[in-house]
Amino acid sequence: MTPHEQPDRQSDGPSGWPAGGSSAGSSGRSSAGSSAGSSGDRPTSAERQVAAVFRAEHGRAVAVLTRSFGDLSVAEEAVQEAFVVALRRWPTDGVPASPAGWIITTARHRAVDHLRREASREDRHAQAALLHARDEPPEVGPVQDDRLRLVFTCCHPALAQPAQVALTLRLLGGLTTPEIARAFLVPEATMAQRIVRAKAKIRDARIPYRVPRDEDLPDRLTGVLAVVYLVFTAGHTAATGDDLVREDLCAEAIRLGRLLVELMPDEPEALGLLALMLLVNSRRAARVDEHGLVLLADQDRARWDADEIAEGEALVRRCLRRGRPGPYQVQAAIQAVHSSATSPDRTDWRQVVALYDQLRVLAPSPVVDLNRAVAVAELEGPAAGLALVDDLPLAGFHVFHAVRADLLRRLDRPAEAADEYDAAIAGTDNAAERAFLTQRRDGLRRT
Repeated sequence: MTPHEQPDRQSDGPSGWPAGGSSAGSSGRSSAGSSAGSSGDRPTSAERQVAAVFRAEHGRAVAVLTRSFGDLSVAEEAVQEAFVVALRRWPTDGVPASPAGWIITTARHRAVDHLRREASREDRHAQAALLHARDEPPEVGPVQDDRLRLVFTCCHPALAQPAQVALTLRLLGGLTTPEIARAFLVPEATMAQRIVRAKAKIRDARIPYRVPRDEDLPDRLTGVLAVVYLVFTAGHTAATGDDLVREDLCAEAIRLGRLLVELMPDEPEALGLLALMLLVNSRRAARVDEHGLVLLADQDRARWDADEIAEGEALVRRCLRRGRPGPYQVQAAIQAVHSSATSPDRTDWRQVVALYDQLRVLAPSPVVDLNRAVAVAELEGPAAGLALVDDLPLAGFHVFHAVRADLLRRLDRPAEAADEYDAAIAGTDNAAERAFLTQRRDGLRRT
């Protein structure tokens, strides 16, 4: 679990409830990411292509331009302008052979034009950015990947950790303010202010885009791990839309996780995070079937990815040999208990509860308590689980209501369970989750 406000959300929970996650923007996703077809008409093929390129390439484009111009705001604004231009041109001119290259080139031209206009007004910051662009530095330092460098840069010690995470999700993934707010379990307005303040801090303090030095890496690691984990969470259960999973975000998070392990091979929490993501991702193919969302206990385990499980479990064993436990390592160990069970009834729930007890010491939070309560319910019965759940301060978290609904259903209290299902449905915008919860609620009403 991330050691800030982000809870243990994508771990499937002991009961198999697929807890959701998400991520960010200062005022929302850029026009390209959200407005294709927004007039009510079916989006064209070109508009769908713009949206797909936005999802896949926004972070890389921002990272590349930040390296070129040394300014996060200039880079983000230029990339968003490039996607707006793409929405105008691609439907008539056709999609270019290299859509990502077109976006980066167009954004670079837009940024140069903007900086030249500002420089003519004696804006020293714009002049400096132009000089930076003309004299772009070579790749130096331990971090050679633009997107990973962007994550480390946003995790500057001058920013509070929640702001580091939120800003990076905005710049790396182009995610919306509601998505980030949902990931942090805070109001949308609070998250919008947090992102605006983070950008202002970078601008006013003139925090540079700079490759971290070797000695800086450990101090930045906590924020970086949190960011990568949140990117994965945002993909594992999308906050909105028809699809349960955003595979692009899951793949990007795992890619970044591998780079972190290469960069810091002796850091057990980096190993633990990669193990956690691989073990959770190994069940992706089994989480949905022709009828919709499938809980962990009902999944066809033959569809789990054996290679990802083997790699994840090997990483967990490496972590254990280090003898320096941390939150990500413990969560990975919980997932390893699930992945090693050949059937649901062979799950070692006593071990799961013990691991959650350890996690509560390392990174206490109400959501860890929620997951532990569900494991206790598997071990001691739904009444014991409900007694632990009832006092948790998670009324705004839809998974809390889904867990209460399931426990009440098992206790044969259908009216109360139906109310909790209604609260859970109201708390999620993901179509797959809503359909699953609605089916469960309606099944109560037929009994």
